[in-house]
Amino acid sequence: MERWETNFGEKGVQDDIGSVEDSSDDLEKSKIMMMRSIVELQEPTSKDVDCLTLRRFLRARDQDVDKASKLFLKYLRWRATFVPNGYIDISEIPNNLAQNKVFVQGVDKEGRPIGVILGQRHRQTSLDEFKRFAVYCLDKMCASIPKGQETFVCITDLEGWGYANCDVRAYSGALTLLQDCYPERLGKLFIVHVPYIFMAAWKLVSPFIDNKTKKKIVFVEDKLLKETLLEYIEENELPEIYGGKKKLVPIQDLQS
Repeated sequence: MERWETNFGEKGVQDDIGSVEDSSDDLEKSKIMMMRSIVELQEPTSKDVDCLTLRRFLRARDQDVDKASKLFLKYLRWRATFVPNGYIDISEIPNNLAQNKVFVQGVDKEGRPIGVILGQRHRQTSLDEFKRFAVYCLDKMCASIPKGQETFVCITDLEGWGYANCDVRAYSGALTLLQDCYPERLGKLFIVHVPYIFMAAWKLVSPFIDNKTKKKIVFVEDKLLKETLLEYIEENELPEIYGGKKKLVPIQDLQS
């Protein structure tokens, strides 16, 4: 069984209160408590949600308690219907797993796990299966985040990407999930080996990306690829395909 993206249970809540107190100012802490009161009133099962999770939703809505509470309640209801068992089973995503397009390996200089997406390998499947695959991958990545960190890093490699891989509905769906259901989880997104034709798809997708997420996206020039990645990732943690020493591990082989 895969564990949830959020940490539920009394122990997780107690552990994370300390983390929040150490790194949040008094105003933010009071807003977290206000938010907790609001969501628990409408959804009693949320009482075991950790404070760090509430803080991520609060920060995603620029400290607006009302907006953050609505987003979080929407997330809980979505999770209950879309992932009723608490995890996505591989039997639900056979076509996407068979494409072998998402990998993990190592950590960056801040200790954040690194995911790698090979865009050339993507082929269109049903939108529902793709969204389930996206949730499967996001849950896996979040479960691999070490204590003391809250985000992960991703490298999206578009070498060889073409019209056969252009799937705007899937890309938009994945972005919506990332922003609405996993807010403040993406630390940095490097888009590498960008072909000219990709920019046409980017123009269609980019309006759905909020400003917070856009600031985390870096388009890397081919001639500066290794140099740029080494600013954030040590060579012994960099994937072999970019001149480093780390082998790629398929997402389904990542141990939670």
